[in-house]
Amino acid sequence: MNKPSASMQHPDHSDARELLPLSPRASVDVLGNLLPQTGEQPSGERPKRTGTDYRALWKTAIHQQIILLRMEKENQRLEASRDELHIRKMKLNYQEVGQCSKDAQALWERKLTAPGRTTVPQDQEEMYRALCQGVSKSRRGEVWLLLSHQHRLCHRLPQRQQAPDTPYQDLLKQLTAQQHAILVDLGRTFPTHEYFSAQLGAGQLSLYNLLKAYSLLDTEVGYCQGISFVAGVLLLHMSEEQAFDMLKFFMYDLGIRRQYRPDMVSLQVQMYQLSRLLHDYNRELYNHFEEHEICPSLYAAPWFLTLFASQFPLGFVSRIFDFLFVQGTEVIFKVALCLLSSHEGEIVECDTFESIVDYLKTTLPTLSQTQMEQTIAKVMEMDISKQLDEYDVEYRVLQDEMLDAGPLPDDSDRLDKLEKTNAQLKKQNMDLLEKLQAARQKIQTLETSVENFLSRESKMKHMIRSLEQERAAYQKTIERMRSCLPPDALTDVEMTQIKTGPNGKAKTAAKKP
Repeated sequence: MNKPSASMQHPDHSDARELLPLSPRASVDVLGNLLPQTGEQPSGERPKRTGTDYRALWKTAIHQQIILLRMEKENQRLEASRDELHIRKMKLNYQEVGQCSKDAQALWERKLTAPGRTTVPQDQEEMYRALCQGVSKSRRGEVWLLLSHQHRLCHRLPQRQQAPDTPYQDLLKQLTAQQHAILVDLGRTFPTHEYFSAQLGAGQLSLYNLLKAYSLLDTEVGYCQGISFVAGVLLLHMSEEQAFDMLKFFMYDLGIRRQYRPDMVSLQVQMYQLSRLLHDYNRELYNHFEEHEICPSLYAAPWFLTLFASQFPLGFVSRIFDFLFVQGTEVIFKVALCLLSSHEGEIVECDTFESIVDYLKTTLPTLSQTQMEQTIAKVMEMDISKQLDEYDVEYRVLQDEMLDAGPLPDDSDRLDKLEKTNAQLKKQNMDLLEKLQAARQKIQTLETSVENFLSRESKMKHMIRSLEQERAAYQKTIERMRSCLPPDALTDVEMTQIKTGPNGKAKTAAKKP
């Protein structure tokens, strides 16, 4: 009866079907009911166990508990991984515009894994060519981060124009005065998308955090309708903190925040630029709009404020975002111009104000896959940067002229004056553009020179410190060697130093043989 059972002698090789206890007391009760090895029935009294037996039981119980905890953690990790994959699949549930070839995927894979990709500027033309070949939606967020890093390396903003460097987590701990407006717009942002449709679900909570943080970061803009759609597109492709950094990149580095300012001056300039582009590229459609008194702000303002995200398919919008990271707001004008030109026939057939506006707001955004691919192909071929600069200067000069001249007596005099002014402005625009480009190049050159000088200064300081440390080490070594030499040898060394010149050669010439 006192002889331990086989399970106690070999605790690590017990029967797999036996449920081992988790405490010594429970193990004794269970083991007390087991039959002994002699085959005799146990008596009424409990068998006596030694300290070794209890230690073995405790060891087995602790081992089992560790295994159970590990299994529970592994199950939690697998469950979290499944949830993350499900959310990622839910986010990217849209049809891509244009197929990304295997060569393009391999090219982006090399660029995304290249060393120094966030610190060393890459060839911008090569990046644009890769972008034209397509981007896989599964790697789109990473590509956007890479493009933003490259843009910041090549176009560094002055310190006063940079975004405040406040951590995202610190902003989330504060309260915003824009809370009510943000909460109202949460349900209006991508209401049909599965990730944002659940009321106060994961998508709406992430979107609220992002908009709240930006309203606290940029107090001048705060929150404006339209920002929620831009932030929503970013959230579908990356995490909250990455999306917040990309929103700052859009607003400050690309200058999009100007159109969200309370005075909306930048948006008015954009509407004028779009009207002038339509006048130059599609005169018939421009005249049709003028005939029915349809200004660009009636249909194009949501395109600019939401970057086409509020009305157009998400795959088309994501493709537009690809080029925004490289070309900035110029892409918005090119897309708007291509959309209007491709639907010119249908728009001209609308003969009333209401029918035209209804077509532009409801029918035009419902693009087919072929129409979206054709629009993106036309956008890649266009270059209107020069015209946009001209129209920007033209609008501002016209505003100044109108303010200085005051109200005109009638429309005919005003039209004559504008026509005369327009001829003069074209020449002035060219001169101003040349000066502006020269000034930008000079500024960029000076900034590069300053950075080079600072870098060289830092390297020289580091080299000086290293040489001083080396000199001090040599001096200590010489003193230590002097202390080890006998006095006679030290005298000979000093005499040798006196007889040698500055280059270490002896002053006495060698005897000729």
